[in-house]
Amino acid sequence: MVTAMLFAGGIGARMQSSSLPKQFLEVGGKPIIVHTMEHFSAHSMVEGIVIACKEDWIDYLVELIEKFHIKKIRAVVPGGETGFASIHNGVVAVASFSKEPDDLILICDGVRPMLSERLITDCILTTRKYGTAVPVTPSIDSLLYSTDGETCGKSYDRNQMYVTQAPQGYTMERILWAHSEAEKRGITNPISSSELFIELGERVRLFKGERFNIKVTTPEDLVTLRAQFYYENYKKFAREELKYGL
Repeated sequence: MVTAMLFAGGIGARMQSSSLPKQFLEVGGKPIIVHTMEHFSAHSMVEGIVIACKEDWIDYLVELIEKFHIKKIRAVVPGGETGFASIHNGVVAVASFSKEPDDLILICDGVRPMLSERLITDCILTTRKYGTAVPVTPSIDSLLYSTDGETCGKSYDRNQMYVTQAPQGYTMERILWAHSEAEKRGITNPISSSELFIELGERVRLFKGERFNIKVTTPEDLVTLRAQFYYENYKKFAREELKYGL
């Protein structure tokens, strides 16, 4: 069984939106999280979807699920105080019905509306083969290390640096072990599931991600996303004009 677990429990402080959490901002006529859900709902290999949502926005999310006819939803659960707490709540919800050790969970931010079918497929196939799967893209920028944000005495070889993306895939056996170990060792807030595994001394399997698979975090990301949607619509209309000789 393959289940997508989306976490959308934050308020999106870096987006600087005073009225709506970033996952509910509209792009292309739909809230961002609806785009994200649709990619998993439409994928033939994904059998269920669980969402960990900011608790006071759950009713609104359920309305969106009904309005846009999102299929395969198994549960909507409250998020936590941190991203990791939201992921944990979602993992627990998935574990309530996904019982086999080699069942797969795809953990993804709710604000990745540009996911491709190919990326989801690659994540599933890589997880089946290796037990873990983390999409990455090579860093195209030089990286500097600073402890104070003002001075720097260390740089990294960008050829060895990668940017992590989502969805990240794990077998249920592996992810439940990791969350159990985190509780035992007092690990309370890793940034991502892959960083949790690394903090636990484990290695994760990387596979090629996609640069268009942006995580919408800042106002600049929103501008990029809207530009991409307008571009895709322009290409669609251009093809229609060519088809009809306009």
